[in-house]
Amino acid sequence: MDIDRFVRDGFVKIEQAVPAAVVDDCARLLWERIDAERDDPRTWTKPVEWVGTMAQPPFAAAMNVPVLVEAIDAVAGPGRWQPRNEMGAFPLRFPHTEEPDDAGWHIEGAYMPPGETSYWTNVHSSYRALLLLFLFTDVDERTAPTRIRAGSHMDVPRVLLPYSEEGASGEVLSPLVDAASAHRPTVLGTGRAGDVFVCHPFLVHAAQPNHGTGPRFLSQPCISPRDRYARRPYEGNDSPIGRTIRQALTDGPGHPVRP
Repeated sequence: MDIDRFVRDGFVKIEQAVPAAVVDDCARLLWERIDAERDDPRTWTKPVEWVGTMAQPPFAAAMNVPVLVEAIDAVAGPGRWQPRNEMGAFPLRFPHTEEPDDAGWHIEGAYMPPGETSYWTNVHSSYRALLLLFLFTDVDERTAPTRIRAGSHMDVPRVLLPYSEEGASGEVLSPLVDAASAHRPTVLGTGRAGDVFVCHPFLVHAAQPNHGTGPRFLSQPCISPRDRYARRPYEGNDSPIGRTIRQALTDGPGHPVRP
């Protein structure tokens, strides 16, 4: 695990983290959940198929491969996050003439205040320890790779600071984090099936349409903090994520909070 790169860029790709046999089983189960056939492009009638939680053994195995567990410990802190035996939020993107409207720059939310209908985020990263991106198909430059703004995790804490512990919704924050990180270089989340991107919770990223010839299968599960750290996962934590949040707040103007 390249900690220096994670601190600098806000993400690290672990190549071939998930064994090929596990990847194949996961992909097969995903095909079974949608109204499309692997070998018949005529059935790929939607630009995006969303699949929810998958709890079959191959997904539990993928979430718990030792190299990934070690990486999460390294960036979030041992004992501070909840292991998972299921995986959710699969945007399966297909080549299509229709352009989906979900490709804006954003950070991931993690909690929904009472009366709200969308996920929110705050400067403490409440209820989210980090973000993972699992590739279940090979992804090249044309096959809808996730766009990542390298280093943008250092721009986001100052955007979130005025909203304090209450936080704000994705609708409010997305244009703000887009503007704050626009100067960052864009990196494409390409790779081979079985690769996993370990991402800082404040990494600014965006989807894009699939202009390739085959589908792109990806999962983006949230890693949650353990209950006693849920509201302030990185308070008093010297992990790389905790350090970068505090550094981003301290290096900017004003008086920082202490997440």
